[in-house]
Amino acid sequence: MIKLQNVSKYYATPAGRHYVLNDVSFTIPDDAHLGVLGPNGAGKSTLMRLLAGVDSPNQGQIIRTGSISWPMGIANSMQGSLTGKENARFACRIQGTPRHKIDPIIENIREFAEIGKYFDMPVRTYSSGMRARLNFGIAMAFSFDCYIIDELTAVGDKNFRQKSARVFQEKRKTASFIKVSHNLDELKAECNMGLVLHEGKATLYGSIQEAMEIYKQNTEKA
Repeated sequence: MIKLQNVSKYYATPAGRHYVLNDVSFTIPDDAHLGVLGPNGAGKSTLMRLLAGVDSPNQGQIIRTGSISWPMGIANSMQGSLTGKENARFACRIQGTPRHKIDPIIENIREFAEIGKYFDMPVRTYSSGMRARLNFGIAMAFSFDCYIIDELTAVGDKNFRQKSARVFQEKRKTASFIKVSHNLDELKAECNMGLVLHEGKATLYGSIQEAMEIYKQNTEKA
């Protein structure tokens, strides 16, 4: 469960505060397969960082129960000066992995990411797709109660996408997820709830179909 209570997130600009979220409250249940909808610039990635706990609101509070992944996707919080292997090792330590299990997990991540020699090179040298592969591979190496997914589709070739889909389908059997994607067909097929971001507000809907209809109405008005 993730509960937002009167949450506001804003950034200072020459014209004053720009609110990404303005006094937002909602509760995401434990069994949610949630699709997040909103136009570019609406604050989807900011919301995902807040939900995952890698960013903090300016006002209000976010209550989390269970384990939650970091945002998986092209935009991520991996340390650019560390190699892929070092980022994987750091993730193991953060997750409290016993020392004797770390090396096998790292090798599994290496094989899964399919980035070759770059695994031993600084992440700042990676393409966006390589970052996403590594980020996804590291996250899939651990079990979370809820996975945060930020625009992860279409990473890698067909075989890699199929492999990633199979792994994630297994995770979905025992975990919930919160997903951002511009692919509405994908969200419709995978999600049972929807959340729409619009002009600093976030509204939770009990079905992804209803959320998509509201999103389309907002888009037509813009």
